[in-house]
Amino acid sequence: MRIALSGFQLLPAMAGVLMLLGTPFAAHAQEPTAAGLWQKVEKGKPVIWVLMVDHGGIFEGAMARMFPEDGENAGLICSKCTDDRKDAPVLGISFIRAMKRKGLEYEGGNVLDPRDGDIWKAKMTVSPDGQSLTLRGYVLTPMLGKNETWYRLPDSAMASVDPAIVAKYLPEQAVAAKPQVAAKKGRAPVPAR
Repeated sequence: MRIALSGFQLLPAMAGVLMLLGTPFAAHAQEPTAAGLWQKVEKGKPVIWVLMVDHGGIFEGAMARMFPEDGENAGLICSKCTDDRKDAPVLGISFIRAMKRKGLEYEGGNVLDPRDGDIWKAKMTVSPDGQSLTLRGYVLTPMLGKNETWYRLPDSAMASVDPAIVAKYLPEQAVAAKPQVAAKKGRAPVPAR
């Protein structure tokens, strides 16, 4: 006996197949991202905050806040840089560039050491819970490199970042924050032109 399936009987089977095929894409969309504000800690104290920004799947990192120790100069510039960052202030400098996302890993980018102007190849990995980010700078191969682990800061920490840095790297967020700042100061927000 031959069983014929009508178009309506095929719909549930096709929907099941599509759900199975769509599962990896949905899981990828829900994975944590490197975008956000991160803190590097040494000896129990914050050293820098790093703002990671997603430019359509290509990630960039900027020094968003520095915590100089007594006697350190907070107004450092990248005097030894040899590219477009030459003589740029270290605070606000784009020091991680061209990181391409592949799930929880980011590859193909580079990291600048503003102390000596050296540019290293780099890769990053976000922890599955999205709370830590490991940056590995290296020469030739990742085996010849060094890791740094940073920790995600809450969204509320963005209020402590210099508004000029937010405006440079997150212009949409800076525009949205302006009316709130004016309202907090007791002034009416200035309409956009």
